[in-house]
Amino acid sequence: MLWYIIMSVAAAVIAVITFFLGSAHRRKTAEATIGSAEDEARRILNDAMKTAEAKKKEAILEAKDEIIKSRTETERELRERRSEVQRQEHRIQQKEESIDRKVENLEAKEEKIAERAKVVEERLAEAEQLKKSQFDMLEKISGYTAEQAKNQLLTMLDGELQHEKAVKIAEYDQQLKDEADAKARELISMAIQRCAADHSSEATVSVVALPNDEMKGRIIGREGRNIRALETATGVDLIIDDTPEAITVSSFDPVRREIARIALEKLIIDGRIHPARIEETVDKARAEVDRTIKQEGENALLEAGVHSMHPEIVKLLGRLHYRTSYGQNVLNHSLEVCHLAGLMAAELGEDVTLAKRAGLLHDIGKAIDHEQEGSHIQLGVEVAKKYKESEAVVHAIHAHHGDVEAKTVIACLVQAADAISAARPGARRENIESYIKRLERLEEIANSFQGVESSFAIQAGREIRVMIKPDAVSDDKMILLARDIVKEIENNLDYPGQIKVNLIRENRVVDYAK
Repeated sequence: MLWYIIMSVAAAVIAVITFFLGSAHRRKTAEATIGSAEDEARRILNDAMKTAEAKKKEAILEAKDEIIKSRTETERELRERRSEVQRQEHRIQQKEESIDRKVENLEAKEEKIAERAKVVEERLAEAEQLKKSQFDMLEKISGYTAEQAKNQLLTMLDGELQHEKAVKIAEYDQQLKDEADAKARELISMAIQRCAADHSSEATVSVVALPNDEMKGRIIGREGRNIRALETATGVDLIIDDTPEAITVSSFDPVRREIARIALEKLIIDGRIHPARIEETVDKARAEVDRTIKQEGENALLEAGVHSMHPEIVKLLGRLHYRTSYGQNVLNHSLEVCHLAGLMAAELGEDVTLAKRAGLLHDIGKAIDHEQEGSHIQLGVEVAKKYKESEAVVHAIHAHHGDVEAKTVIACLVQAADAISAARPGARRENIESYIKRLERLEEIANSFQGVESSFAIQAGREIRVMIKPDAVSDDKMILLARDIVKEIENNLDYPGQIKVNLIRENRVVDYAK
């Protein structure tokens, strides 16, 4: 036990001694480590200071080098600029010297020019004096003053220019005829050959055949009641004269005339003729005519190949079936114009459908010209605008008789087709009074010109021959006179087709041998 205690105490003492010895060793070790760290720190600091000093010296050297390089470059640029400035100064000096020389030369030239101008003025004065003396001498020799000579020269030039103008007009006319007429004839003849529309003549009267003359009395009725009732219901005039077995229905309205004709034929067949029956029959006839008008309008559209047209316009087209102009059925005429305009439009590459539509509607105003005031052109324009036709169609209607200038190809085609259809032989007739008046007016226009001896309208008014006084109008002036007569006829006369103006100038010399 004691040994154990002694060993324990000894162990404790050894442990204490070991602890203190370890602590002392650690302290020495730590002190040594700290001392070496401080030395290292001092060494590092010294190295850093040496490195910084070296870097500083290096940077200073580099900066000095850069400064030296910059100074060298700057000095070089200054030398170059100095040299350039010297060259520019030298060049400017040379230019100044050149300008000074040019100024001296110009001053010398001005002096020479002034001297020459003085000489020229002197010579010009001498020339003017010489010219005046020569003019005086020429006036004495010729017997004309300067003004008289000028007038004489102008007169001669005017004659020569008039001759040249007449020759040029003749050349241009011939050229236009050679170039335009051939193409126009080709188109027109082709259109006419391909258009073979039927033609029928209508008048302002209709004749109704009677089975016997006793029927006239029944139509007249007691105290004329039947005929008055029929005339009142239809708006026509019944002409009952000595013509055997016939009654004439007269009216300027073809629709009314047709209604009266149909009603009268039905009454004759029925045999019951009295006012009540007349009214009933007239109503049936009016309904039948309305159906016919609609059917004729639809047939016209089918024949023309025109579609999408307002129903009221279709009815107006149907009314044209009963309308005539100079003996020509207006509906057939409109179809002719439609086909001709379409054919010519196809040849020219224009809108065929539009041309046909405009040609078909160009006389639509004639369907209502008995009912409303105004020309058929103005009425047609109003109808076309009312039922929303295109501007091209409206313009073609407005321009087809030259009321306004034709501004589109379609309007020109419709105008030409209308003239072709109207001018076709047998297409139109006119009464003798208007025919004679037109011929007289044609001769009157020709005789109104100075130098015309007489004139004669021939070929049914399609040609006029004008006899010219040979001593009043020269051959050159004949061309100008013909143009003036043509313009006057175009401005003052309305006519289908064209009128040929033929001027004749004849010189006759008569002498006697004794």
